[in-house]
Order: sequence, then C-alpha cells, then structure tokens
Amino acid sequence: MLLAGDNLKLVQDTKAALQQTFKMKDLGELKYFFGIEFARSKQGILMHQRKYSLELISELGLAASKPINTLIDTSIKLTTREFDEHFSKTNLAEDELLAYQAKKTHMEAALRIVRYIKSQPGQGILLSSNNNETVTAFCDADWVACPHTRKSITWYLIEVGDSLVSWNSKKQSIISRSSAEVEYRSLASTVAELTWLLGLMKEIDVKIDQPVTIFCDNKVAIQMPANPVYHERTKHIEIDCHFIREKIQQGMVKTEYIPTKEQPADMFTKGLNRVCNISI
Repeated sequence: MLLAGDNLKLVQDTKAALQQTFKMKDLGELKYFFGIEFARSKQGILMHQRKYSLELISELGLAASKPINTLIDTSIKLTTREFDEHFSKTNLAEDELLAYQAKKTHMEAALRIVRYIKSQPGQGILLSSNNNETVTAFCDADWVACPHTRKSITWYLIEVGDSLVSWNSKKQSIISRSSAEVEYRSLASTVAELTWLLGLMKEIDVKIDQPVTIFCDNKVAIQMPANPVYHERTKHIEIDCHFIREKIQQGMVKTEYIPTKEQPADMFTKGLNRVCNISI
C-alpha cells in the first residue's frame, strides 16, 4: 500500500489508524514498488527500472554487447508484401505476430531493444518538483499503419508541468477512411483520458487551469470539432467521437496546431534517429 500527501501529520495518523485495524509493516520512504525504483533529488522523483534492466541484460548474455542509441533501425522501410519481415521487426508487439511463425529477425529486433536499454539502463520518468501544474496533451496517429488489417494506430501523451503522467499507443478497432479521421479519433481518445485525469485531480483537490491545450499536427482534424456543420464527408464518424466538441464548448479543452517536427507524440508513430529522439 502506498500513502502520499502534503501533510506529514495526516499521513502518520492514517498509518497509525490502519495499523490498529490491520497487521502491517511500515517500510518507510518509497524506494521500490512493483519492479519500479524511486530515486529522490532536488529535481524531483525519478522512476526507473535500472535493477531489472541490468538483470535482463545479464540474463540474455548481452553484458559485453555494444549499446545502441535507437530502438529500431531507422533505415527500415515498410512494404506492401503481406509477410514483410521488416514490418514485423518494427511491430514486435502487434497481435498479428501470434498468427505467424516467429523468425530470427524477430529475435534480433527484440535483442536490439535490450541493447538500446543497455545504453541508459537508469533512464526513467522524472516527476518534477516544480510547482507547474499546467496540464498539456499531445496526440498523433499513423494512418493505415498495419498493412495486414489496414487499421491505424493512435497515440497520445499527457504532461502535468514537465512531468509525463499518461501515455498510450493503441490500434484503432475500425478502419479509418482518411488521415484526418484517424487524427480525429486520436483526439477523441486524448479527450477521454483527459476527462478521467481531470476528474482524478479534482478528487485529490488539485486545481487545474482549464481549458487544457491539446496539440495536434493535423489542421483538418482540429477544424472538425470546431465546426458544428454536419458534413457529408464526416457523418460516417461515430457520434461518440463528437463529444470533443462538447468538451470544447464546456471550456474543458482546446485544440492547437503543432508542426510535426515539434510533435513529441511523433516518437510513437515511427522509428526516429538519435538526433530527433534527443530533440523531442
């Protein structure tokens, strides 16, 4: 069980009340939980898995291997060939791999990821100690990302101040008919997550300035919720996606354009080189 709060006496009283009811042991300040290590500094709290990463590297016999600075080979190009090995190498987590026989290239791609982790095993997520509580969201999509199903992938990430607090990469359940549509669905997923997150913030008495800005690199997708006119080209999109417009009218969120080169969610859509990874 984790206890957190900004009032030390209240935290101590809560622990005392729980210990009177349940048999518990106080492990002190949080340092390790569910395989995640927590390191405190003036900058904030760093969440990482250095111990697990080093154990994995040793277990796979890669202790003497050369580290690399990119997750996948950026020179790989996707093709339309049905059983393209290059596609499989860039999509190890895809469910489609379960239907095909695993090959040497799949293992090579998996080991490459471990070699990438080896370059910075202590890299993690920093929960900043500054008082910036501004919530910002970024969303992106990859239209027809899967050559087998022709379905698209949507991504989003949400930050509170300088801290990354929520992110997701998911294949859409239906086939989108345009890049604007797939970006619009990505917007819908982002707004849904923000609705939950803002509700959580309210429950723990954290005041967040609204509207929350969502950055998207597709101008057409941005205009769709802003325009209430029911267009022939967009009426096939399910009604539940249009709740974006409702949230905008309520003042909860607003959408803004961001160039693709400045889009941090772009890292979830394709293999980027080292320079792009660092800049994002």
